[in-house]
Amino acid sequence: MTIGTQIVWLFVLAIPIACVSWTVTHEEIFREPHEWCVRHSKNDRYILSRKFFYLLTCEYCFSHYVTIAFLIICDYKLLLNDWRGYILAGFSLVFMANVYMSLFALLRQTIKKEKVEIEKIESESDNENTIK
Repeated sequence: MTIGTQIVWLFVLAIPIACVSWTVTHEEIFREPHEWCVRHSKNDRYILSRKFFYLLTCEYCFSHYVTIAFLIICDYKLLLNDWRGYILAGFSLVFMANVYMSLFALLRQTIKKEKVEIEKIESESDNENTIK
């Protein structure tokens, strides 16, 4: 695989990794298992158990596991064609996936802020119309 193809794979393969990691750790469909893991990560007696459950609630940590699964499924290597290529690919994919998730989080935050501002303007407008 040429270096250009490897780079394209890096940017493209990071998208589903980010999608799966974000969905499992943030979206409503996984709310109950997420809350269960959060509870165990805070309240379990043993530190190893607490850390294990924390790894399932943090999108950055969880993206490492998703990346490993995608590396196995896709047999993707970066720069080198041996085990070192898997290591480079793994950390590069985690980095790119987390860039995507950070951008997505900023986008969602901006959209939410705009919605709140619009609702505030609409409620002020309604109040002015009621007064007149």
